Amino acid sequence: MTVTLVNPDGLPKPDVYRQLSIATGSKLVFLAGQVARDAQGRRVGEGDLAAQVEQAYLNIVTALAGVGGSFDDVAKLTVYVVEWTPDKMPLLGEGVGRAAAKLGVDPVKPITLLGVAALGKPDLLVEVEATAVLD
Repeated sequence: MTVTLVNPDGLPKPDVYRQLSIATGSKLVFLAGQVARDAQGRRVGEGDLAAQVEQAYLNIVTALAGVGGSFDDVAKLTVYVVEWTPDKMPLLGEGVGRAAAKLGVDPVKPITLLGVAALGKPDLLVEVEATAVLD
Protein backbone atom coordinates (compact mmCIF):
# COMPACT_ATOMS: atom_id res chain seq x y z
CA MET A 1 0.00 0.00 0.00
CA THR A 2 1.32 3.45 -0.87
CA VAL A 3 -0.45 5.39 1.89
CA THR A 4 -0.11 4.76 5.63
CA LEU A 5 -2.48 6.68 7.93
CA VAL A 6 -1.21 7.87 11.32
CA ASN A 7 -2.41 9.66 14.44
CA PRO A 8 0.93 10.56 16.06
CA ASP A 9 1.40 10.87 19.80
CA GLY A 10 0.96 14.40 21.06
CA LEU A 11 -2.02 15.16 18.79
CA PRO A 12 -5.72 14.39 19.26
CA LYS A 13 -6.80 10.99 17.94
CA PRO A 14 -10.15 11.60 16.21
CA ASP A 15 -12.34 8.68 15.15
CA VAL A 16 -13.46 10.16 11.84
CA TYR A 17 -10.11 11.12 10.30
CA ARG A 18 -6.34 10.71 10.70
CA GLN A 19 -3.93 13.55 11.37
CA LEU A 20 -1.52 12.62 8.60
CA SER A 21 -0.69 10.17 5.86
CA ILE A 22 2.70 8.88 4.79
CA ALA A 23 2.87 8.33 1.03
CA THR A 24 5.55 6.13 -0.50
CA GLY A 25 4.38 5.76 -4.09
CA SER A 26 5.79 7.42 -7.17
CA LYS A 27 2.75 8.85 -8.98
CA LEU A 28 0.77 11.76 -7.52
CA VAL A 29 -2.85 12.06 -8.59
CA PHE A 30 -4.73 15.31 -7.98
CA LEU A 31 -8.47 14.92 -8.51
CA ALA A 32 -10.66 17.87 -9.33
CA GLY A 33 -13.42 18.44 -6.82
CA GLN A 34 -16.09 15.78 -7.22
CA VAL A 35 -19.74 16.69 -6.89
CA ALA A 36 -23.17 15.06 -6.95
CA ARG A 37 -23.32 14.19 -10.64
CA ASP A 38 -23.56 10.70 -12.13
CA ALA A 39 -21.61 9.48 -15.19
CA GLN A 40 -24.12 11.18 -17.51
CA GLY A 41 -23.85 14.49 -15.63
CA ARG A 42 -27.29 14.17 -14.04
CA ARG A 43 -27.96 15.62 -10.58
CA VAL A 44 -27.90 13.22 -7.66
CA GLY A 45 -29.50 13.96 -4.31
CA GLU A 46 -30.85 17.45 -4.91
CA GLY A 47 -31.25 19.10 -1.49
CA ASP A 48 -29.86 16.00 0.28
CA LEU A 49 -26.39 16.55 1.75
CA ALA A 50 -25.84 12.87 2.66
CA ALA A 51 -26.72 11.70 -0.87
CA GLN A 52 -24.44 14.32 -2.40
CA VAL A 53 -21.52 13.34 -0.16
CA GLU A 54 -22.06 9.69 -1.08
CA GLN A 55 -22.00 10.48 -4.82
CA ALA A 56 -18.88 12.62 -4.51
CA TYR A 57 -17.04 9.74 -2.78
CA LEU A 58 -18.29 7.28 -5.41
CA ASN A 59 -16.99 9.61 -8.12
CA ILE A 60 -13.56 9.74 -6.44
CA VAL A 61 -13.35 5.95 -6.52
CA THR A 62 -14.47 5.86 -10.17
CA ALA A 63 -11.84 8.43 -11.12
CA LEU A 64 -9.07 6.59 -9.30
CA ALA A 65 -10.07 3.25 -10.82
CA GLY A 66 -9.69 4.90 -14.23
CA VAL A 67 -5.99 5.46 -13.56
CA GLY A 68 -5.33 2.14 -11.82
CA GLY A 69 -5.90 3.34 -8.26
CA SER A 70 -8.36 2.84 -5.43
CA PHE A 71 -9.62 4.69 -2.38
CA ASP A 72 -6.77 3.10 -0.39
CA ASP A 73 -4.41 5.33 -2.41
CA VAL A 74 -6.05 8.56 -1.18
CA ALA A 75 -3.60 10.54 0.94
CA LYS A 76 -5.79 13.59 1.66
CA LEU A 77 -9.33 14.86 1.17
CA THR A 78 -10.67 18.40 1.19
CA VAL A 79 -14.43 18.75 1.65
CA TYR A 80 -16.26 21.97 0.83
CA VAL A 81 -19.78 22.26 2.28
CA VAL A 82 -22.15 25.09 1.40
CA GLU A 83 -23.26 27.11 4.43
CA TRP A 84 -21.56 24.72 6.85
CA THR A 85 -22.80 24.51 10.43
CA PRO A 86 -21.88 21.82 12.96
CA ASP A 87 -25.42 20.41 12.91
CA LYS A 88 -24.66 19.15 9.35
CA MET A 89 -21.96 16.78 10.67
CA PRO A 90 -24.35 13.78 11.01
CA LEU A 91 -25.42 14.16 7.37
CA LEU A 92 -21.81 14.39 6.25
CA GLY A 93 -21.00 11.27 8.24
CA GLU A 94 -24.04 9.46 6.88
CA GLY A 95 -22.99 10.13 3.29
CA VAL A 96 -19.41 9.02 3.93
CA GLY A 97 -20.65 5.91 5.72
CA ARG A 98 -23.02 4.94 2.91
CA ALA A 99 -20.27 5.32 0.30
CA ALA A 100 -17.81 3.35 2.44
CA ALA A 101 -20.33 0.53 2.93
CA LYS A 102 -21.18 0.43 -0.77
CA LEU A 103 -17.49 0.36 -1.75
CA GLY A 104 -16.17 -1.76 1.10
CA VAL A 105 -13.52 0.84 2.01
CA ASP A 106 -12.27 2.51 5.18
CA PRO A 107 -13.18 6.18 4.65
CA VAL A 108 -10.91 7.50 7.41
CA LYS A 109 -8.31 9.82 5.81
CA PRO A 110 -6.65 13.12 6.64
CA ILE A 111 -9.35 15.64 5.83
CA THR A 112 -9.87 19.37 5.74
CA LEU A 113 -13.48 20.53 6.05
CA LEU A 114 -14.31 24.01 4.79
CA GLY A 115 -17.58 25.90 4.86
CA VAL A 116 -18.19 27.93 1.71
CA ALA A 117 -20.86 30.37 0.57
CA ALA A 118 -21.54 28.57 -2.72
CA LEU A 119 -20.17 26.10 -5.25
CA GLY A 120 -20.18 26.10 -9.07
CA LYS A 121 -23.90 25.34 -9.43
CA PRO A 122 -26.70 26.37 -7.06
CA ASP A 123 -27.93 22.78 -6.52
CA LEU A 124 -24.53 21.60 -5.22
CA LEU A 125 -24.19 21.27 -1.45
CA VAL A 126 -20.75 19.60 -1.29
CA GLU A 127 -17.57 19.16 -3.30
CA VAL A 128 -14.77 16.74 -2.38
CA GLU A 129 -11.23 16.90 -3.76
CA ALA A 130 -8.69 14.17 -3.29
CA THR A 131 -4.95 13.73 -3.58
CA ALA A 132 -3.78 10.15 -4.10
CA VAL A 133 -0.43 8.41 -4.42
CA LEU A 134 0.01 5.36 -6.64
CA ASP A 135 2.98 3.09 -7.24
